[in-house]
Amino acid sequence: MHFLDYLVVVAYLGLMLGLGVFFGRNQSRREFFAAGNSMGWLPVGLSVMATLFSSNSFVFYPAAALGDSLRIGLSLVAFALMTPIVVMVFIPVYTRLKVETAYQYLELRFHVSVRILASGLFVLLRIGWMASATYAASVVVSSVMGVSQIAVIVGLGIVSVGYTMVGGLRAVMWTDVIQFFVFVTTILVTLGLIVQLTDASVMEIFHTYFDGREGLVLDFTPSMTLPYGSWVILIGVFLEGLSAFGADQVAVQRYISSRSERSSQLGAVLNLFGLWIVIPGLMMIGVGLFAYFTEHSSELGTGTLTEILAGDSKVADRALPDFVRVHFPAGLAGLFLAALMAAIMSSIDSGVHSVTTAVVVDFRDRLFPHLRPDNERAEIRWIRTLVVIIGAITITLACFVGPLGNVFDICKMLTAAFGGPLLAIFILAFFSKRATWLAVLLSVSISTIFTLALMCTQDWFSIWYWPIGFGTAMVLGWLASYLQAAEPTEYTFFQIMKRKDGDA
Repeated sequence: MHFLDYLVVVAYLGLMLGLGVFFGRNQSRREFFAAGNSMGWLPVGLSVMATLFSSNSFVFYPAAALGDSLRIGLSLVAFALMTPIVVMVFIPVYTRLKVETAYQYLELRFHVSVRILASGLFVLLRIGWMASATYAASVVVSSVMGVSQIAVIVGLGIVSVGYTMVGGLRAVMWTDVIQFFVFVTTILVTLGLIVQLTDASVMEIFHTYFDGREGLVLDFTPSMTLPYGSWVILIGVFLEGLSAFGADQVAVQRYISSRSERSSQLGAVLNLFGLWIVIPGLMMIGVGLFAYFTEHSSELGTGTLTEILAGDSKVADRALPDFVRVHFPAGLAGLFLAALMAAIMSSIDSGVHSVTTAVVVDFRDRLFPHLRPDNERAEIRWIRTLVVIIGAITITLACFVGPLGNVFDICKMLTAAFGGPLLAIFILAFFSKRATWLAVLLSVSISTIFTLALMCTQDWFSIWYWPIGFGTAMVLGWLASYLQAAEPTEYTFFQIMKRKDGDA
């Protein structure tokens, strides 16, 4: 790497820490957790997009496109179908009830035990997600920089936890906004350089990519083992997106930080537009790399590109970092690294902050209220200490993800085992008047165990575990509700919608 690349990286990390210090003045609990409920639709939308579009995704989409599949692009259709439900169902519930976490609603609707279960599932899901996402991008950063993965994980983890601990949610959200624009700039620069070095028109690049290959965009073969099959992308990613953007505290925390329900809804729509910019851009990088390495396959190995990809499944993962290391001019390699670091840090900062919020609000305040300090300064110290502890746990786990296997599959299975049943809790809470707390508690516990057991015994494509976990919890919860007398409630979706948005 050139001196200019290191300068770009250092300047970027310094900017992130500087924002944390800037926003860290005059912190209170409400400011730390909800940014004073003053954020507009722009930071809400871009922050949601940047933080839930993880470093896993930044690494994965170009590699999938370079390999043998643009089918993952159907995720955009799934996200487009999911967003109206988030806008019209989930967000109004949170904003009208003025909750601090999504799981407070579940206590209002059911029972404190359901709140604790759901919040616990979220904590486990998010810590596992942060660890796998951090590891995935650290592989690329370490290969480009020529430093160890452990050093990358620990270094970026310390920076992320540092500005999160000092600046709270406002710092996290505004750094996410900057990180979104770093993503987009890097994608455009990378695409331009690939087209220039390939020395071909855009149409010629696409012709090279599709020539002699079938099933790259759509494949509706009914198979549980087909990677990125069209059915599993449409169904599984729809449920994954609905859980991530509707029932996950990472997203919910941004919605409740907004100054009004309308701003939160506009932010959710902006998130969709952001996904429709970033995901196609990353897939086009994979298409361009295929065209480039078709003519320069010797840079990856011996033989044609198709032979190389068939012989080593990890070649697609290495192609982009190898291209960056060899062909990016001084300064631009640093920009690419800054984008990857942005993906890593947006995964860590938001995850650590949201897990801290859940632990404080759903566990400490609800179960051990005597532990809450009686003054604001002591409370902030308590919260910041917890941020450091959770950050340290996440960083440590990220250092040990690699030996467990394919990082993409690990991440998808972890989130499916916990996120699918978690989503089912909210759907039953919103739309089933008969759903009872005991039925939900038992069905979600059983479905989580059942999904984890299937993962250990079946070799199915990882995203299939989303409809399995969600569907099992829904069916069991609905059936079990008929075994217990329904209790009157004021907290189904349609009852809540009769209320007015307090900020309107």
